[in-house]
Amino acid sequence: MKEYNIKMSTAFLLALAYFGVMLFYTFLDVAVWRKVFPDFSNVINIITIAACIGVFIVFLKRKTGYKIQLLSNISFLRIMLSIGCSVLFFLLLDKGLDPIFEGIFPQSEQDYQEMIQSLINSPMTSLVQVCILAPVIEEILMRGVVLGGLKNSYGTVAALLISAVLFACLHFNMVQTLSAFVCGIVLGLLYLKTNSIFCCMTAHCGYNLISYAAIIYLQIR
Repeated sequence: MKEYNIKMSTAFLLALAYFGVMLFYTFLDVAVWRKVFPDFSNVINIITIAACIGVFIVFLKRKTGYKIQLLSNISFLRIMLSIGCSVLFFLLLDKGLDPIFEGIFPQSEQDYQEMIQSLINSPMTSLVQVCILAPVIEEILMRGVVLGGLKNSYGTVAALLISAVLFACLHFNMVQTLSAFVCGIVLGLLYLKTNSIFCCMTAHCGYNLISYAAIIYLQIR
């Protein structure tokens, strides 16, 4: 993979830019699609998110020179390691740390439950957004661009911590933020170990899918 470098300021600006993208498509969903096309707003929202992510990926490539080599450095053992990370995340976070964080930050827990309810209200489109679109772009940005670029500029440890902090900041309440930091560290280590963005996507998508399935299962019991 071609070496490239980014500055710390660039990493923060890229994370801020992605945050702006999220605000943009969320605004369109709430202020436009739900009011103008209430029966089709979920589908239109997914299409909008996918389009925004596509534009943002083009922006990332032009801004940083990062080239997405999705299928490089893949092996059976690395895929199994990624799946193992998905299961580890679920056991460590959903069953371990999250209940502790929920007790410490009750207001964040309430906000988190409201978000979960919104996912349940539109399960199929939420599945695409949470388990596919979000993990793909977040891994390209945080592990591929930020971690990879900062590692060449500031060293492995600094890059790992900064990428995990930025990843955590993209989540919207303390329960998710603290868990996302832990998740960001492990995903960063996975990327450093495998040099495969696909493995990170697999671990991230797998974890979100397991958590999503557990949420749906608890609701229909």
